[in-house]
Amino acid sequence: MSEDIILKLRDDEHYYGDFGKQFLSNSDIGALLKNPTSFKERIPDNAAFAKGRYFHHLILEPEKAEEWSFVSVASRNTKAYKEYCAENDVPFALLEKERDEVESLVHTMLSNFQFFEDIRDGGCEYEVPAVATIQGERWKGKADIVHPEMIIDLKTTSDIYSFKWSAKKYNYDSQAYLYQQMFGKPLVFYVVCKSTGLLGVFEPSPEFLEGGENKVAQAIEVYRKFYGQSPSEDIDAYFINEIL
Repeated sequence: MSEDIILKLRDDEHYYGDFGKQFLSNSDIGALLKNPTSFKERIPDNAAFAKGRYFHHLILEPEKAEEWSFVSVASRNTKAYKEYCAENDVPFALLEKERDEVESLVHTMLSNFQFFEDIRDGGCEYEVPAVATIQGERWKGKADIVHPEMIIDLKTTSDIYSFKWSAKKYNYDSQAYLYQQMFGKPLVFYVVCKSTGLLGVFEPSPEFLEGGENKVAQAIEVYRKFYGQSPSEDIDAYFINEIL
């Protein structure tokens, strides 16, 4: 693995920008399997994404969390909110109440002894990028936490009792497979529930990882068909063809 590439991918601007687009990533799998015409399209930023970033910044990169600003309004329908976005030339902003919600989740997670011990282990590295050739294609990933014994991936969920099913829906199975290939360590999900504050540690089973491996294979098949070095089909001619 080239140290120059890894060093460059540490910068989010390069990781998510044109430089990083030379690699496939787990976030591409949803598009390739559901709507290949949207492959590599930039998804507009929104409040849900922003709350996720703030959550990660507070735990993994607290210096970045200090750069955030928030709007003291009741909702995004207010005149004050719209004026704030216009004055700051941003499409949206987080509200102070959303900041408080995220900070409460972080407090819950880090107040648990086991979670704190694992997340703040002295041997941990945070926001670590990696690249690897997997199933014949180049992939990138950025681990939340590289612990001496595992990869820790932080997640929030609206229903922790359904996480084992939503994990497949949101392609966490393919993420676990890819990251274990890249980093050579087992990936474990550390989860906090947004509605109850309950915490959970979820370890991928062999069946979960196998499902992720199959998704990766299917995504690569679609990628090569429409976007590979010698695509066999024109993406502009793509349509869904199913039997009802």
